[in-house]
Formats: sequence, structure tokens, C-alpha cells
Amino acid sequence: MSIRLTIDDREVRAEPGEHILEVARRLGISIPSLCHHPALPAIGACRLCLVEVQLGKRREITTACNTLVQEGMRVACETPAVRAHRAMNLELLRARAPDAPAVRELAAQLGVGRCRFRPPARDPLPGCILCELCVRTCAHLGHHALAAVGRGDKKRIGLPHNRPAESCVGCASCLAVCPTRCIPMKETATDRTIWGQTFALVRCKTCGAPVMTEKQRAHAIRTKQLPEDHDDTCESCKQSAASQRFAAVVW
Repeated sequence: MSIRLTIDDREVRAEPGEHILEVARRLGISIPSLCHHPALPAIGACRLCLVEVQLGKRREITTACNTLVQEGMRVACETPAVRAHRAMNLELLRARAPDAPAVRELAAQLGVGRCRFRPPARDPLPGCILCELCVRTCAHLGHHALAAVGRGDKKRIGLPHNRPAESCVGCASCLAVCPTRCIPMKETATDRTIWGQTFALVRCKTCGAPVMTEKQRAHAIRTKQLPEDHDDTCESCKQSAASQRFAAVVW
């Protein structure tokens, strides 16, 4: 049975188990967020998706990404209190990642023109906003090669036990989801270096472009029982070959 609630004075229906953020975005309502990914469990780390929620006589400001919808809930996405809290949280994020395009863009959208806070005194990963998307993505893929270490102002993202993880395959999925692109990676024609390890790259058998790391391909072949020649061709060449086969069939 669907749930009826109101978002910005619009009566909507949602399914049990849905969160406010996904329902609002489905309606085209823009709610900012830097730590959310639809494939991962939400943790409300960036505190930018705040909304004001009223349920009965209870009213509170909470994160939309990990708050489940409830029957009769009333949600307001742009109250003065919500905007003030978002601006404060964005200032704190700007102190950590002042040059990140995603943060600067949100600051412009929210009208946050200054930052009154200093950056962390010791920051082993400059530009990190502690969203933990990299950690959650790595865990979701089954590698568990990254971790959130410490608490409070000493919290950081790094390697478990402070040494390179054997389970890391160098896939760089952590960098792909990072909203500030702060994870250092170097790539040459033959290898990729990330998180203190260097991985040999698989080259496309057709054009020679890098496809993935050899360790990543070996992991996929082993765990998914794939053929030994799996992923020896880049996506561009795969699409080109498919187009040629289609053209041959048509003609």
C-alpha cells in the first residue's frame, strides 16, 4: 500500500521503504547533497540534504537521504531554518575542500560567499569532505580496502591498519564517486598507482587503450566465473564491433 505525504505543499504518493530525498527528486524537487548515491546506503554525512519534517505535533530538521517517508508526513525543503543550516554545513565543507568544483558550485547556488572556518590543521587527504562515498563503494564491491578512521576532528579516510590493503584491485571506483576528486591517482600507458600500490593495466586488444587493471580483471574472472578473455576489449571498440555486426546484418 502506498504512503501519502506532502512535500512543499504537494500531496504525493510513495512506496514503503523510500526515503524523502528519492521521492522529492522523482518529483523534480532539487535538494542538494554531496554524499548520496542511489546504489549505496545513505548515511547523511554531508548534512546538505536537510529538510523540515512535521509528523503530527512533532517538527524537526533532518536529513532527507536517510529519513523514511511516513503516512501523513509534511516536508518543507526550503524554509529559512533549513537554508541557514545548509549554509552553515556548506561553509564547513568549504573549509575542507575550498577548490573543489562541486563545492564551489553548490556555494554559488546556495549564496554562500564566504567561509569563516579554517581548514583542518592536519589533513592527510586534502580536499576530503568525509562523505565516505569511497569507503561505501569499496565495501559494496566487496573489497573493503578503505576505512573511516578516528572520530571528531581526527576523523579521516584511509587504509585499514594504515597499510595498503591486499584486497584492493586498483579499480579506482573510489575516485569515480568522490565528489571532490581528492583521491590521488597516477596513470601511465602501462600502470596505475593509487592508495600506495601500483597495478598493471590491461590493454585493449584492438586499440591499445587501458581497460582496467590486471588484478581487477583477475578478480572478476575468479569471482564471477567468467572466461579468461573477459574484458580484453575497451567499451569503444566493443560498440564499434557491435555496430559493424549490425550493419552487416542490415545490408
